Amino acid sequence: MPDKKILILNSTQIQQKIDRIAYQILEDNFDETEILIAGILPRGNHIAQRLKTVLDRIAPFTSKLLVIELKKDSTSLDAQINFDIEECSNKVIVLVDDVLNSGKTLAYGFGVFLDVPLKKLRTVVLVDRNHKNFPVTTDFAGVALSTVIKEHVDVVIGVEGEEDAVYLR
Repeated sequence: MPDKKILILNSTQIQQKIDRIAYQILEDNFDETEILIAGILPRGNHIAQRLKTVLDRIAPFTSKLLVIELKKDSTSLDAQINFDIEECSNKVIVLVDDVLNSGKTLAYGFGVFLDVPLKKLRTVVLVDRNHKNFPVTTDFAGVALSTVIKEHVDVVIGVEGEEDAVYLR
């Protein structure tokens, strides 16, 4: 029996959510001169890139894109980053992922910045599923879904040949 997919967000709705989140980030950081947007690979990075594009158009501050690759199956923090962690010192960090489920990925994302004094760290997810095992909250979410554990959220974003969408199956 094939998986039944329910469309949660289409391409236009995803962009509307990203635009709204960008304006919320602007309001939260209006007095800043620069913010750092850290996207967690693979899909969090696509969302981070789109946030940066909108912020570059609307914000008076500059934004820089950072990339974090986490080994999500690891029992400890194992991360690869494309930046010098010291450049984050006393800066605003916006940590971006696609879906918040258990909270483990965002918790590991926080871990990258634990040894650096930050001005502020904010979290962004496109979908917040409300099934946290870790004490993680989001500052900005595109949509919050009350789902059962057995359901799965698929985020299709930045995939060549496929239209952006969020599905529940």
